Amino acid sequence: MTAPLVRVRGVGAVRAGRRVLERIDLDVAPAASLALVGPSGSGKSTLLALIAGLEAPDSGRIDRSVPATEVGLVLQGHGLVSLLTAAENVALPLQAPGRARATRAEIRARVQEALAGVGLAPAADHLVEALSGGQQQRVAVARALVITPSLLIADEPTAALDAENREHIADLLFALPAAGTSVVIATHDIALAARADRVLRVEGGVVRPA
Repeated sequence: MTAPLVRVRGVGAVRAGRRVLERIDLDVAPAASLALVGPSGSGKSTLLALIAGLEAPDSGRIDRSVPATEVGLVLQGHGLVSLLTAAENVALPLQAPGRARATRAEIRARVQEALAGVGLAPAADHLVEALSGGQQQRVAVARALVITPSLLIADEPTAALDAENREHIADLLFALPAAGTSVVIATHDIALAARADRVLRVEGGVVRPA
């Protein structure tokens, strides 16, 4: 059996004095997709942050076999730098410490490809603060994909999109496992979640099959 990229065992998390997760066990399998569903405030975003390594659990253990430089992130709220252009935002992970050096030409080509993939090549030189919420969300997706991640973590990756772009981004995300990338998303979109290989419901601090 292939070892998981991420193994979560007995994990609990306390936020603002409230226990939001308790005794969570799950595996993130290689080249597979996992969707987390559940009501607002159920702990989905916290669980994503723990899986991604952005936060540490208050109890339990998380083992990862994927380095941070190979984790692509689509954050709720997008997490873009407003005074940079779309292209400059997408280029940021390619310039992160620990990554192999790339030439300016290589970075420019990869950024252009990533923006074209989400339908935003014409907006490459636009400041992200001048873009719509949906466009900003697509920039965030391009930024996550530009590193060709081994693991992609996405929090509500289609929430700000219209129907056409929602379907396009969903197609992009769920094509990734065929290329070897594991995908973990949190979403309120039941149709989006249904496309995943596995769906788990987060509620009352615990995780169970949806």
